[in-house]
Amino acid sequence: MISKPLLIYNPAANQGNAGKILLRVEGLLGETGFAYELALTGGPGDALRYARQAAEEGRPLVVAAGGDGTANEVINGLMQANLAGGVRPALAVLPVGRGNDFSYGVGIPADLVESVQVLSKGEKRCIDIGRVSGGDYPQGRYFGNGIGLGFDAVVGFEAAKIKWAQGAVSYLTAVVKTIFLYAKAPVYEVLMDGETIRQPFLMISVMNGRRMGGMFQMAPESDNGDGAFDLCLAGQVPQMKILPLAVKFISGTQQGHPAIRMTRARQLTIRAIEGTIPAHADGETICEKGQELVIEIQPASLNVITKPGEIPSK
Repeated sequence: MISKPLLIYNPAANQGNAGKILLRVEGLLGETGFAYELALTGGPGDALRYARQAAEEGRPLVVAAGGDGTANEVINGLMQANLAGGVRPALAVLPVGRGNDFSYGVGIPADLVESVQVLSKGEKRCIDIGRVSGGDYPQGRYFGNGIGLGFDAVVGFEAAKIKWAQGAVSYLTAVVKTIFLYAKAPVYEVLMDGETIRQPFLMISVMNGRRMGGMFQMAPESDNGDGAFDLCLAGQVPQMKILPLAVKFISGTQQGHPAIRMTRARQLTIRAIEGTIPAHADGETICEKGQELVIEIQPASLNVITKPGEIPSK
């Protein structure tokens, strides 16, 4: 048993800006008296491996410092760990990445000083974790915030290619580009909690959290501790009307639009009937041209450090 928390820090997060503020982060942690061991990631998979090892060592807490990709790897490491009867460590997040949607969904302030203060207080909340099987991950991959299929996934792929802009600017630029790349909705068959729908879907968002892309409120009323996903199903939309609809997602006012259906489910199977499935989980690529995904909720799976009872407002 190792009692010290492990701080898994991704210096490459936010296009390398996270590395530039590492000394400041360490200084803020020192001011609070928070004792920890530091593990710097050097590439994909490091955070997952460090987190799994930390769990198997019996550490009480793992801190993911980076963006959504770092948090996702840490979640997978914690969930994959062979605990041998032990207790899974709690998860804390320091949002030093680009989108920081998972940290937003669990109530972590975007301000670094405030997020360190929340970490030092150590208040916990138990949340659900999602699991997706299919595409590049037939064995399954866990996620904490959400899955995007279709238009949303392609926006994420395109935003990752943009190096000249950060944050909201990169995502808005990617939205405009994707309107021309992905205007025709593929036909999916969606099985969810006993209901089957077959139709063209421009986009499907399966949310445990509330937000994607650093600004798009896919499920404004979602609660990541209620044992179910919040779903946003978008049907075919004329190309010229995609951008006005995308703007509604920024304010979370898409409900009521004729192409939008908001609902909830615990398990889904999504199959491509015409076209293929591009999908991401927490911003990490699940597939670019998948055929079938199975998505299920795992209730009350992970303790996270947050403000007591905190759920972000709209």
